[in-house]
Amino acid sequence: MVKTLLQWMSPAGAGARLSTLIFHRVLPAPDPLFPDEMDARRFAEVCGWLKSWFNVLPLDQAVTRLKAGTLPARAACITFDDGYADNFEVAMPILQRHGLTATFFIATGFLNGGRMWNDTIIETVRGGTSPLLDFSSLNLGRHPVTTLAGKRAAITALIDQIKYQPLAQRISVTEQIARLAPVQLPQDLMMTSLQVKAMHQAGMQIGAHTVSHPILARLDKDQARQEISDSQIFLERLLGERVGLFAYPNGKPGEDYSLQAVEVVRSLGFDAAFSTQWGASRQGDDPLQIRRFTPWDKTRLRFGVRMLRNLRGR
Repeated sequence: MVKTLLQWMSPAGAGARLSTLIFHRVLPAPDPLFPDEMDARRFAEVCGWLKSWFNVLPLDQAVTRLKAGTLPARAACITFDDGYADNFEVAMPILQRHGLTATFFIATGFLNGGRMWNDTIIETVRGGTSPLLDFSSLNLGRHPVTTLAGKRAAITALIDQIKYQPLAQRISVTEQIARLAPVQLPQDLMMTSLQVKAMHQAGMQIGAHTVSHPILARLDKDQARQEISDSQIFLERLLGERVGLFAYPNGKPGEDYSLQAVEVVRSLGFDAAFSTQWGASRQGDDPLQIRRFTPWDKTRLRFGVRMLRNLRGR
């Protein structure tokens, strides 16, 4: 039934719609702190559902066929953002078992032992031993963390207060948070350059995702260009070939990136760029603002209904 409806809503040819899924992490086992985070068992289920319902295409081929109006019915792509090590260690073997290809958008500045600012907050709160985290000296409040719910609330509050600060300030504040609640922070959350290269050699596709994952809408044109171009150049040198796919950090149009960023991406010669605007893309849509979404449902039926609603959302 779901497959029949998908066929009707996303036919082959000029009327096709491209469903592009976005993931970030695939944990080896469920995380009590974030029970809704994707884990290996759930991701294997999702891959099975996608394999049975969709024609899952490599992203570069899908983009070319979307422009030409030659997509197959029920066309879909799988993407990952940021460059977490579990993409290589956990997600890729599952994709390979299902015969699926995904594209991994890499924030290059965090490779080889780096850590994203939000993960510094998460791991600081996770690993803290004090029942109360006092960040009032940073104007970030006091947070009771004796329960998992309290820790989740603290993480959300801190991230919400810091997320849209200027990049340098964001990094400085998160480093101060880590010092105020001294914990041993992990150094292996992100991939190494060798893992990115091995992933590419295994048939996965690699795209650029800036160097430091900034809010591009908060940067001037030259700053945005440097962030995007430097990540592209790094990956091209690493992989020994052109990189033509890009994903906007956070990805909300108008809020996380502006038309100025789109024009920068265009000037750098990217074939396609990806937002986090829900919906499926159609022929004639701007190839530098292709839509993506995250289906979070845990049962086969609900997942299928979510995919149908995403197709209907435009």
